[in-house]
Amino acid sequence: MMPITYRDTSDLPREGVLALYGAIGWSAAKKPDELMRALAGSDVVYSAWGGDRLIGIANALTDGHLVVYYPHILVLPDYQGRGVGRRLLDMLQARYAHLHQQILVAEADSTGFYERAGFTRAGDTVPMWKYDGDDHG
Repeated sequence: MMPITYRDTSDLPREGVLALYGAIGWSAAKKPDELMRALAGSDVVYSAWGGDRLIGIANALTDGHLVVYYPHILVLPDYQGRGVGRRLLDMLQARYAHLHQQILVAEADSTGFYERAGFTRAGDTVPMWKYDGDDHG
């Protein structure tokens, strides 16, 4: 397997982004124009690469003063369990360590990963959303 490199850029190849989101099964892959604009509009996008292949993405949205939200942290299934997601998350946490609140929404089977990175359940809060997708139970 090729060495993994990391980049800080929202200038990503459309085909690679769609392949990554499609491999994970995220509905955002079905909205390619919106997905590419969303990544381009993020405060930061970190990406992981196996050679020329996009293997992971993490992005952040923030008010710049108190709160940052991490909407997407995903890694190709073949590369999961190799520290790629943790490295991307560490990069985000280092960049936003000065902020009062770092927020993400985790799939139930991913909570252990985020807990090992220092995240905890948000007290008595209840996540709520209006969601126009079919990829979450």
